[in-house]
Formats: sequence, structure tokens, C-alpha cells
Amino acid sequence: MVEPLVELKGICKTFGQNVVLDQTDLTIYRGEALAIIGPSGTGKSTVLRIIAGLLAPDAGEIYIGGKLRRGLLEDEIGTLNIGMVFQQAALFDSLTVEENIGFLLYQHSRLPRRRIRELVSQRLDMVGLGDIRQRYPAELSGGMRKRVSFARAIMANPDNPNDTPDMLLYDEPTAGLDPIASTVIEDLVRHLQRVQGGCQSYVMVTHQQSTIRRTADRVVFLHHGKIQWQGKVHEIDTTDNPMIRQFFSGSVEGPIQVTG
Repeated sequence: MVEPLVELKGICKTFGQNVVLDQTDLTIYRGEALAIIGPSGTGKSTVLRIIAGLLAPDAGEIYIGGKLRRGLLEDEIGTLNIGMVFQQAALFDSLTVEENIGFLLYQHSRLPRRRIRELVSQRLDMVGLGDIRQRYPAELSGGMRKRVSFARAIMANPDNPNDTPDMLLYDEPTAGLDPIASTVIEDLVRHLQRVQGGCQSYVMVTHQQSTIRRTADRVVFLHHGKIQWQGKVHEIDTTDNPMIRQFFSGSVEGPIQVTG
């Protein structure tokens, strides 16, 4: 049996009168590439934040590496290291690329600055960027900022093996990018899954068909707070599930109601 990395059981989350997650169950396995898809506003990013320990559910249980997690990320030291790549890159505008990527090491390690600079350069190479260590985020294109955020997510202290991420969470990594830049990011996601020092397991929230098809092995469709369908990527084209067929055809006719 493949080992589950994360299990969500009966997760509920409400914002005001809006029920976002309603007894949601989800299992994520070690070594898999999972895409969470569905209409806008159906709780996909909320799932990522709950997995990451940035947001607490109203009800339900979260198992990380087989152990029940209690509270938020800062409340306990988990058995797994989970990194997150935010939709807008979430870089510190006042810090250089080097300071952004090496932020946690500069703040929480005893590594000399020269060693941290070497590690930053290695991560930049891994994400296909050259020596841009002294640039600021405002000097980078959207695609470059995304890649810098990837480099930050996989940064680890070589003196502490527990720093290496066991799972990466990607929130709309190709949003706002042109098709060519999106392809670069999609290839990078798969590259980081294979390369030493990257991360073999990841969960991605995305709307873009090319990203779903090129980066995911398994897909779950979230709507009305529950998983309505799940399957392999190739099954998207053969399923008779009306929600999947409507979602990928872009039709306004079907069980998914168009709002706004």
C-alpha cells in the first residue's frame, strides 16, 4: 500500500453564511501529483491552507504522516515539512532575490552568509534562473517571480534534513501568465518532482487545462464543499460525469450554475 501523506476526514469550513467545505474527505499519497480543480470560490485554496496548517477547519480531522494534527502550524511540530507556493508569489518587495530565497536560513539557522548564498545559487539553478540574486522582485517578470517563489519553497538547511519539504502546495502557479510562460512553469513543476533536492509529492490548485494535463497524475473535482469526482488525468476525456464534462468544455449549460 502507498503511504498516505495527508488525510482530511469530515472537514468543514464556513466563512460567514458561506459553507465552503462540507464534510470533505481527501487522501493524498506519497509521491503523487494531485490537482484540485473546480469552479471559482469552491474552497480549493482553502483546502491548501488547511493542509499547510495556515487555517483551522471548523470541524473534522487532519492526519499528517498518519498522525492527528491538533491546531495550526505554529501550535506543534509536525512529522512532515510542507512548503507552499502562493498564487501571487508572495515575495518581500524590500528584499533581494537572495534575501527572499534564503529568508528562513538567514533568520533561523547558524549557517554563514557565504554558505547561504551558495545554497541560493543552487536553488536558482534548479528553477532555471541565472545569477539574479541581487535583483528585487519589481525588477522581475511574472514568470521569474513565480520561479523565485519555487526556489524559496524548496530551500532547506543541509545541516537539518527535516527542513527538506515532503510536499509542496501550489496555488494557481500559472495564473496570469501567457501560454509560453505557463509551459515553463509546468515543466518546472515536473522537473522539481524528479530532481534531487526537489519534492516528489505535490498538490496543485489550478483552472488551466494545460496545467492540469501536464502536471497532474490524479485529479479531484471540488464543488458544493465536497469532492464530486476523482480519477486519473486521462479519465477526464472519457468520464460521463456531467460536472467534469461541463467544466472542461466551458459550457454554460449543465449542473454547474454560472454566477456573476
